[in-house]
Amino acid sequence: MFDTLIEKLQNNTYITLETTPGHSAKFTPIIDKIESLGLHTMVDGFSTTDNPLAKLKFNALFGARLLQERFNKPVIATMSMRDRNKIALQSDLLGANEFDIRAILALTGDPANISDQPNAKGVFEADSTLLLDIISAFNSGMDYSAKPFKERPLQIYPFAVVNSYAKNPKTLQKKMQKKIKHGALGIITQPVYDIENAKQLLELKEKANKECCSENKSAELIMGVFPITKLRTAQFLASHVPGINVPPCWLDKLREANAKGAQEEYKIGFELSKKLFEDLKALHPKIHLMTANQFQIAKDILV
Repeated sequence: MFDTLIEKLQNNTYITLETTPGHSAKFTPIIDKIESLGLHTMVDGFSTTDNPLAKLKFNALFGARLLQERFNKPVIATMSMRDRNKIALQSDLLGANEFDIRAILALTGDPANISDQPNAKGVFEADSTLLLDIISAFNSGMDYSAKPFKERPLQIYPFAVVNSYAKNPKTLQKKMQKKIKHGALGIITQPVYDIENAKQLLELKEKANKECCSENKSAELIMGVFPITKLRTAQFLASHVPGINVPPCWLDKLREANAKGAQEEYKIGFELSKKLFEDLKALHPKIHLMTANQFQIAKDILV
């Protein structure tokens, strides 16, 4: 299952769909919605998020298990450094391993002070590269303290993230190099909204891989796509989310459409997003689709 996912990532068309577990004791309704729309037949795999924005949600590892059981497709489970020390990280990896949850997206995580849980404190023993290093140790048959396991874990496939935009592109290249040196096989970008931005990211990835070639390490870039169907969403991303660049032409077209009504606003936003998806797929068919569980939009983008 995971070998096929990595083979597609490195040599073929690769599309994964993000799922966000809810503030609920049940993840199954989300899976049911995906199945009812037939989305599981349109993608190569899924991901589950890990308490994004430090808001309490259903556990990403258990969600990944339920998705894999239902669809027999690999799921990349997110694990954040915010909520676990190195003991908990390793314990979770061991438990997940026996249940065949073996693709892990390593994140540093959003700050705990924006949590919906009173006085929540972040752990943050290190950034996400610590988790990547732990995974490397597991893949060598030992824990992070170099103690060999009684039963060697099955191979774990590490993923990482990177911003899609920076005023100084060299900083993005350095971040890519860091993730590659620590073992990431796939690097998912923040949402991309401009094809020239995507081309630049690919050039930076090639340079980063070249810098790491002496260590015999490389990674594939995965373009993040988050469809925008509202002017308010575009304005928020452009103004308040670092590492994302929403082109002025998107804002202008959505502003003009917004003045004509919600239906026109959605129509223009979807057309822009659909064209972007098709252009990115033609340029570099490695895409991670994020729709905040708006799965009908995901289907409309994919068909």
